[in-house]
Amino acid sequence: MSEKQRSILDRIGNTSLLALRKIVPSNGARILVKLENENPTGSMKDRMALAMIEAAEADGRLLPGGPVVEYTGGSTGVSLSLVCAVKGHPLHIVTSDAFAREKLDHMRILGAKLQVIPSDSGRMTEKLTKDMIEAARVIAEDTGAFWTDQMKNRDQLAAYHTMADEIWAQTDGRIDGFVQSVGTAASLRGIAEGLRRHDKRISIVAVEPAESSVLSGGPSGAHKIDGIGAGYIVPLWQESIAQAIEQVSTEEAMAMAFRLAREEGLFAGTSTGANVIAALRLAERLGPGATIVTVMCDTGMKYLRTYGAKLEESF
Repeated sequence: MSEKQRSILDRIGNTSLLALRKIVPSNGARILVKLENENPTGSMKDRMALAMIEAAEADGRLLPGGPVVEYTGGSTGVSLSLVCAVKGHPLHIVTSDAFAREKLDHMRILGAKLQVIPSDSGRMTEKLTKDMIEAARVIAEDTGAFWTDQMKNRDQLAAYHTMADEIWAQTDGRIDGFVQSVGTAASLRGIAEGLRRHDKRISIVAVEPAESSVLSGGPSGAHKIDGIGAGYIVPLWQESIAQAIEQVSTEEAMAMAFRLAREEGLFAGTSTGANVIAALRLAERLGPGATIVTVMCDTGMKYLRTYGAKLEESF
């Protein structure tokens, strides 16, 4: 075993970049997908969870064995659960029944303590996001736990700068556009910053739920695309990040997730479906010969109950 790989955390990052073969633009442009499902918990959030915890450990905000608290729709919570389990930090998660049950179970299995906030009929809303944030703030204040506070934490940006460098190296610098859905905005912002250090001409596109198009100046609304669309302008968002914002509905995102599984063998979550739809739109605008990179944010194994229910509706 390499001295540099002493725990599962050393398997985070350096994921593959794969070209779509069947779900492709009509004009011959290429779409490449960064397979973040290859991370230990099957999600890109492993990168940011490790970055936030290690930065806090390094500067003394988080002491050895110290407790951690966070609010999360699931993937960040699962990733934090993994990191905290390996590093020996008790973890208290504030989450909701609006999110995939598989993620909540995964967090518990990894040792996290959960506080589950009831949702409005299983939908993601601005009120739910803010209720979760407030609950996490109260826990941190009452217990003295380190609050990673993902909506504001800039330590995670470094992890996404690294991801951008991976993309640049894997494409040999031949990339014309990058597309990513917006939750905390950290991944879009960090990767965009990293790519633009190499080439300022790269087109950056943000993706949000059509039902809650706040980045586009629309109203806040309820949707069911896990991990994105907080329902308000999140602190890490900057208007200068993206040249365009694409709106994708929950139904469109889920339909594309099913297509990716059946046509490409890529079993992904709904945010990935939204990413691919937006990447196809960008490819049409940029024209033949363009190379677009987007992200397979996580594995569809995190959504088996949700997808199973959708399948039953078809019969």
